[in-house]
Amino acid sequence: MGAQKERDNGGVVVVTGASRGVGRKRLSPWWAWVDVVAVARSEEALNALVAACTNGPGTLRILVIDLEDEEAAVSIKDALGGKRVIALVHNAGLLNNTNMGLHSRKELEQLYRVNVFAPLELSQALEEELSGDPPGHIVHIGSMGGFQDSNKFPGLVAYSASKAALACIAQCLAEEFKDKGIRSNCLALGSVDTAMLRAAFPGFKSTTTAEQMGRYVAEFSLHGHKLFNGKVLPVAVTTP
Repeated sequence: MGAQKERDNGGVVVVTGASRGVGRKRLSPWWAWVDVVAVARSEEALNALVAACTNGPGTLRILVIDLEDEEAAVSIKDALGGKRVIALVHNAGLLNNTNMGLHSRKELEQLYRVNVFAPLELSQALEEELSGDPPGHIVHIGSMGGFQDSNKFPGLVAYSASKAALACIAQCLAEEFKDKGIRSNCLALGSVDTAMLRAAFPGFKSTTTAEQMGRYVAEFSLHGHKLFNGKVLPVAVTTP
């Protein structure tokens, strides 16, 4: 019923990185109660997502946009056409699992373009669409790897640092937008059974499914702003 009430406000939820992992599971039939704009770079994967999401009165619109593109934020804003955004979920992210001595500037720049620059640019671009009452909610999907004093793992220094930067951005945006009717939080996820986790920790099996985490993030995206703002919240059973 809460999701239905949000849909009645006439707004949309924008989810980046929507074609795989937790992002895709976040667009389960539960999400069909709200109107969703799913952003990813793979048209094939997004079309498969449309075919899988058939239940409920909500709508699902796809945008094939690569967040590495410097014009990605402007392209998303233009595609929304001024539509109110009730939640912006920064789910897209790249993994970098590299041993010390092998890091390259090119790969580091690519990592930060997607994990750090794109979320900040898109939040900035959608300030007008997020502003209002009820407050628009920016949800940054972080990682326990970037959470202060959490366990750290070899090979993940660049990835963890990018997620630490994302967490700080989430807190800063709560201050930047405090007079705009926009709230901003970061969920620092622990292990979730996704392809990214398996790439980072071969052979490890998480007890938390993508479906479980997707539903949690969906609920938080629509309602978490009522209780939290400027927070980095750990959401983890295990790390990894």
